[in-house]
Amino acid sequence: MYQPNVTQALNIPARSLPLKEGDEILATDHEYGALERTWKFVCQKTGAVYKTVTLPNPLDDPEDVVKVMMAAVTPRTKVLFLSHITSPTAVTFPIESLIAKAREAGLWTMIDGAHAPGQVPVDLHGLGVDFYGGNCHKWLCSPKGVGFLYARRDLQHLLEPLVISWGWEARDPSGSKFIDENEFQGTRDFSAALAVPDAIQFQADNDWPRVREECHALAQLARAQISELTDLPPLTPDSEVWYSQMAAMPLPPGDEVALKRRLYDEYQIEIPVMVWQGQRYIRISAQGYNTRADVDKLVGALGEILGSER
Repeated sequence: MYQPNVTQALNIPARSLPLKEGDEILATDHEYGALERTWKFVCQKTGAVYKTVTLPNPLDDPEDVVKVMMAAVTPRTKVLFLSHITSPTAVTFPIESLIAKAREAGLWTMIDGAHAPGQVPVDLHGLGVDFYGGNCHKWLCSPKGVGFLYARRDLQHLLEPLVISWGWEARDPSGSKFIDENEFQGTRDFSAALAVPDAIQFQADNDWPRVREECHALAQLARAQISELTDLPPLTPDSEVWYSQMAAMPLPPGDEVALKRRLYDEYQIEIPVMVWQGQRYIRISAQGYNTRADVDKLVGALGEILGSER
């Protein structure tokens, strides 16, 4: 079911699940700020608790993530919420194993897949996930303003629309109440959603698995060169298990806002720079239009700016 973005999509299940006082939502310390705020809002309304688990740093074995998360489950835990690929740290989590373990424990599973579709294969039915929000305008190459919410058919009855409009009383009894209530909400511009099939076909026509491999190689090169420049180790091992086309690299202490501004103003490089867990990071994203020259320009600019910060 189409939604404008993942934040709005996942607000639907987050604000619909019948959580009670003391119930726990279990998440990692790598989650996206907008969804953390969503859960905190829900907790203020319901009395539930948003419980953040600190993962090992650096990360090494994906199984360690599974063990740490499942060890934090208590009889009060109702929801396992985590990213497929994290926004601040660009880490690919082992969601298949985590979803399977959570289902065994009787938990609802909710996945923030903002950066996954188009960057890694996503088999929603195969994952066995309860709720999954994805963006099409990032790595899938569709226009901005379109994402989606997937909900298992046997759980769709739990979901309440954020906006009550014409879809609340669907006119076609053979249709999907889930779709009608959440898509038929008055005047909206569906242009971006209508372009999604063409975006999917574009990637199919242009051998996107090969493009992904080339982009991973660019991200890998950038990781290695930035690590050599800063003498700071990456957050994860150099493996496709942990990252695909995105990589977040630690930087020496400094002003993240000033660094981002200088990269753009002086070198015309647009790239996220943020502080996570007290450490400054820069997040590389390699897409099909990027080249080795882009990596060289970034590393050269970083070298000059970081040198001037000392």
